[in-house]
Amino acid sequence: MASRHLNDPVGEPRGAGRFPALRHPNFRRYAIGQAISLVGFWMQGVAQGWYVYRVSQSEFALGAVAFAGYLPILLFAPVAGGLADRVDKHRLIIVTQSLAMVLACAVGTLVWSGHATVPLVAVAAMLLGTVGAFDLPARQSFLVELVGTKDLPGAIAFNASVFNTARVVGPALAGVLVGAVGEAPCFFLNGLSYVAALWALLGMRFTGRVTVYPSRETRRSVRSGLAYVRGQPAQRALLIALGLVSAFSLQANVLMPSLAQRVFERGARGYGLLLTAFGVGAVLSALGLATGRVGRSRRRTLTLGLVGFGLGLLGVASSPRFDVACACQLVAGLGMIRFTATTNVWIQSLVDDAYRGRVMGLHTLMFAGVAPIGSLVLGSIAERMGPQPALVLSGTVPLLVCAWLMGRLRAAEG
Repeated sequence: MASRHLNDPVGEPRGAGRFPALRHPNFRRYAIGQAISLVGFWMQGVAQGWYVYRVSQSEFALGAVAFAGYLPILLFAPVAGGLADRVDKHRLIIVTQSLAMVLACAVGTLVWSGHATVPLVAVAAMLLGTVGAFDLPARQSFLVELVGTKDLPGAIAFNASVFNTARVVGPALAGVLVGAVGEAPCFFLNGLSYVAALWALLGMRFTGRVTVYPSRETRRSVRSGLAYVRGQPAQRALLIALGLVSAFSLQANVLMPSLAQRVFERGARGYGLLLTAFGVGAVLSALGLATGRVGRSRRRTLTLGLVGFGLGLLGVASSPRFDVACACQLVAGLGMIRFTATTNVWIQSLVDDAYRGRVMGLHTLMFAGVAPIGSLVLGSIAERMGPQPALVLSGTVPLLVCAWLMGRLRAAEG
């Protein structure tokens, strides 16, 4: 089994009744640190996308840089999940967050000094993706050590609400900053925001610690994790569905700089507003799930999420006006979180503790590691035909996956 930190809630802070995960002091620190850090993360994402499109005027370049950023996750996430089962996750996350801070400042310096090029930005994205490949499985499997299994569903959903609140605030701030003073400040502010994440991690106190070293068999990280998932039909189906939707639908936001400029002529601020609208929908959805009701009617929640996500993206593709596109982005955000957060909760409720890190490594692989495939496909379509036909593909995939997944889950549970 993996190492486990045992913590009892201390007191009942405001909001803990509605959001049970907030009863845990370490989780509260984690949420505060992540809220600040993720605003910077989204600011950098907007600045990077806009910089690449500004200097290249190429949708394919947008897809190629996204490919470079996500390729390390495709290559390393399963191995990183195995590492998370064998080391102290708390210390591992401190290391990864520190490295991400250094990289953000380095790219900001290149952009500010005028030495940044699209290939250099792609290299930096690849380095950051390598850090993320080890960071994401560790953080996903670390949540259970902060709140325990009972409050884990609420913690996953609350974490999603923090992530997507930052998705609202970060792009909005970045759109204003990029339009006023350029892209470099967004990179520097992201680097500064990691101080909050490190403050949260370094200030955590664990009241108990039980360390159980993995057996020789569980040390065979990738093979044992894959063998475990092959024997779990429901987990296998959920991971495949997540991979397909992540590759071709979650990557739709790669197309937003082109949509904002080529279709609506709204520039960097329009790009930020499209991402903000998506984030508003995601926040509203995540806050509803964070109350702890995510365990109820999971199949129905997944269905509504996939259908809402697909129809929202199809609406963006066919929108005649910018405000309509933003409204459809909000619907897509609502659906996206209902699907991704519920998938995460469902998988973590089924997985054995001894395999949690490896399974979350596979989850990271399917959630982010397959993105290079989708970003290149969508970028290539948009380069030849414009962003809207590529968005049609993004919107169609969740609808097809929904029909396939519901049948698989019924068979697995039957």
